[in-house]
Amino acid sequence: MRAVALNLFARHGYAAVSMRQIAGEVGVQAGALYNYTPDKQSLLFDLMKDHMDQLLGAWSEHPAAPNAVAALEAFTRFHIRFHAARPEAVFIAYMELRNLSPENFLVIEKLRQGYEAEIETLLRQGISEGVFDTPDPKIATRALIAMLNGVNTWFREEGRLSLPDVEDLYWSMVRKSVAV
Repeated sequence: MRAVALNLFARHGYAAVSMRQIAGEVGVQAGALYNYTPDKQSLLFDLMKDHMDQLLGAWSEHPAAPNAVAALEAFTRFHIRFHAARPEAVFIAYMELRNLSPENFLVIEKLRQGYEAEIETLLRQGISEGVFDTPDPKIATRALIAMLNGVNTWFREEGRLSLPDVEDLYWSMVRKSVAV
């Protein structure tokens, strides 16, 4: 049910998908879905929260880097790889925020802020090490996230660039953007 909902939300948008449509794709009556989720809003929230929990968990398991430059490079490559492996979840996590209830939005926003804080900490570390020069680490963090998230809008496995090629190109751009 969750995989079908994720696919349908990513393809058609949350607002355009009904529980009846999800049930039809799963092959059950619409009422049967309510044995697994209280409503469509809860389903959307659960998909987004799972994505953010997996993202934060995977990054927390990433080995520590010896310095800020190595840490930012590791983050850049991690973010691209993690997101390239789950384009539908990424699309939902960033494009469907507007459809969350206010309470659910606050939970997801807190998780997102936690992830952004990881990058901002790396940038501040680099500034203190004298290897980064950015006047506003918070804005730089948001710019980097936006740039890295953009990979999912155009990258295709069958395209002219491999994922490692994309990582190399984006690392070069990230490095230059913070004046390494």
